[in-house]
Amino acid sequence: MSETVPSGKDAAADDTTDGPGAPAPAAPDTGAPSASTADTRGAEAGAAAGTEQPGGAAPGGDGSHGLRGWLLHGLQSHRAKGPHHEDTDQPKHAWWQVMCLTGVDYFSTLGYQPGIAALAAGALSPIATLLLVALTVFGALPVYREVAKDSPHGLGSLQMLESLLPGWRGKLLVLFLLGFVATAFIVTITLSAADASAHLLHNPLVPHALASWQIPVTLALIAALGAIFLIGFAEAISIAVVLVAVYLALNVVVIARALYEVATTPHAVTDWQHALTTEHSGPLAMIAVALLVMPKLALGMSGFETGVAVMPLVKGDLPGRVRGTRRLLTTAALIMSVFLVTSSFATTVLIPEKEFEAGGEANGRALAYLAHQQLGDWFGTAYDLSTVAILWFAGASAMAGLINIVPRYLPRYGMAPDWTRATRPLVLIFTAIAFGITLLFRAEVEAQGGAYATGVLALILSAAVAVTLAALRAGRRRAGLAFGTVTAILAYAAAANIWERPDGLLIALAFVVAIVVVSLISRATRSTELRATSVELDATARAFLDGDAEIRLIANEPDARDDAEYADKSEEAWRLHRLQDGGRVIFLEVTVPDASEFESDLHVTGETVDDHRVLRVQSPSIPNAIAAILLHVRDETGRLPHVYFHWSEGNPVGALLRYLVFGGGDIPPLTREILRQAEPDVERRPLVHVG
Repeated sequence: MSETVPSGKDAAADDTTDGPGAPAPAAPDTGAPSASTADTRGAEAGAAAGTEQPGGAAPGGDGSHGLRGWLLHGLQSHRAKGPHHEDTDQPKHAWWQVMCLTGVDYFSTLGYQPGIAALAAGALSPIATLLLVALTVFGALPVYREVAKDSPHGLGSLQMLESLLPGWRGKLLVLFLLGFVATAFIVTITLSAADASAHLLHNPLVPHALASWQIPVTLALIAALGAIFLIGFAEAISIAVVLVAVYLALNVVVIARALYEVATTPHAVTDWQHALTTEHSGPLAMIAVALLVMPKLALGMSGFETGVAVMPLVKGDLPGRVRGTRRLLTTAALIMSVFLVTSSFATTVLIPEKEFEAGGEANGRALAYLAHQQLGDWFGTAYDLSTVAILWFAGASAMAGLINIVPRYLPRYGMAPDWTRATRPLVLIFTAIAFGITLLFRAEVEAQGGAYATGVLALILSAAVAVTLAALRAGRRRAGLAFGTVTAILAYAAAANIWERPDGLLIALAFVVAIVVVSLISRATRSTELRATSVELDATARAFLDGDAEIRLIANEPDARDDAEYADKSEEAWRLHRLQDGGRVIFLEVTVPDASEFESDLHVTGETVDDHRVLRVQSPSIPNAIAAILLHVRDETGRLPHVYFHWSEGNPVGALLRYLVFGGGDIPPLTREILRQAEPDVERRPLVHVG
């Protein structure tokens, strides 16, 4: 039996129309709280809803002992599930409880946002914050209310873009955006840990000698976070509710006391007004400068992707879930808007400018500074502890999101090594990266603000682009124009932030390059997997296989699909393989609707064309589908099937590249190799013939 590159006829390589987006796989056992989310920034909080532990996974992984066995414990299957799959045992909660899950990320930014705003905008901080709130309420909020409607299963804007741009275009766009997702997640961990360290070390009850320990304490917090995930992280939504409730209540007290101080200290407001009029010629100049610095404040919009990611946790049927999520998004945005405006005004008016700078008492902890100054050190310490807790939990939810995002996209594309199905290797990798980012920015809160804002703006911009395209495709021109305007504003904000602080873009591009390189290598090395999640034959196809005669399948690339085509093919089979025309000869035709997909269910249909029997199936890859069907036929009938290919001329390297990109090409040897790996027993392996 010989093997070679097949001819076009026998390869069945029909790369036709783009197929729909691939189904999203179930969330892996992360050892962290997890929700059925797809993507993106919010996957971290969505991931904070489950109860599985690393040790609770099905034991399938690596059976070895020692370090390797510990790392790969709980290794799970890559088997894909439908795009709307949800874990049926996931607990559901009222929308306001789920809002707290988003709040550990969204509301925790109050720990550092006022200080970063003051450094970026100075006396203009309240005006720039007002512009940010306007963009939040009239831009980001409508966009994500639309995302909630179009992606009710929590898959988010990345899945919308993947569906709107099918094929390799959508996959490559998702890979690119995953770089910004990783940036947002990692910097959430490092920035939150750095700000938690600032709140700890600047507390008056902490010895002053420890004030210079910012980097070691930040690294220790990140290491503790990684250790918790290596052990296992339990149910967390109730913790999130308590943390958010306590934190917001303490902020209400601090801001109310600060505003009272402003009201009873008239010169504070007049001094602020004097600073504004001295630095700027008039209201228009103030607005213009505020517009320029507003993108630096974008980290105050970090909770929207989270809000749609946690949709599967909201109680109710599908329409009720959408309503609840929209209520969640609106309520969170309004609460945060009030806190942003009032905290920015109070801190700018009451705190001396030098205290915001590096080494100042308000650097990275403006509201905590006011808490200590106006309400005493004991209340300030309680505020510090609450802030540290919610910031640490924001980092935990970001780590959970990172652990969930890899299995939700990359394995589904065939673009992740096998060990990424296990939790612990990912935790170690992400912890090491967080260490590197912390050292790069020296654990300074303000220094990481630009990188964080870049990740946040990129995700919100991707959502705006998705809803704009969806509205235009649905013929909603007014909505498309409105969302297009929001997209343009967000594009300006993202570009301005990148221009001013390119470090976030550089980090994101580094992630993009790493993701793409690893993805392409993985896709190539995994090309010989079966890649069929199931094989199903219809009644006609089953009837073709009935009886006791040998099952002989002829691979055929469909053309006219008429009697003449199949008659010519039968005659050719007789010449090349000495097969009689007729008997149990069955034609097998595999067409490729979307070669960018990796796994798929195979639905095989049987059809009779005159006297010729034909099996037809669609698959992302021809040799993998043929191998899977042969094995299925063997198991169903108890007989070893034969498949016949035709010799062809052509460069085998080019044929291999066509296979990797278009799902066709070097079919016979690849089919044989896939069968060899799937069935090591030669006596039970279906037979491949090339003539």
